[in-house]
Amino acid sequence: MFEVMTKSLAVLFLSVGVFFLWVGVVGIIRLPDVYSRLHAATKCDILGAGLTLMGLIIYEGFSFNVLKLIAVALLLLSSSLVTGHAVARAAMRTDLIPWQENREDRLRVEKEKLFREIFKV
Repeated sequence: MFEVMTKSLAVLFLSVGVFFLWVGVVGIIRLPDVYSRLHAATKCDILGAGLTLMGLIIYEGFSFNVLKLIAVALLLLSSSLVTGHAVARAAMRTDLIPWQENREDRLRVEKEKLFREIFKV
């Protein structure tokens, strides 16, 4: 009974971790600028890989491999934070401005949509 509960808990953590990794990948592909992509990349590293490693730790039980997995999790956590900060700082130093939606284009699209709705074009 205990083994079934630990295995199902491990599968739950692994599934949620893989979900967050996929969400991070989609965020990196779909988001418009480096700052937004950096946010998605660091969050998917911390949540996705952290939950996946937690699932592996639960699945493994008490062994020497758990110490290795904990070391990998700590290294991943610290390196993700440091690299995210370094990339954001480099982007700021090169005067890379954040993406801003063009308000005039959005208003023009909304007016065209309203025009098509009213006149059934």
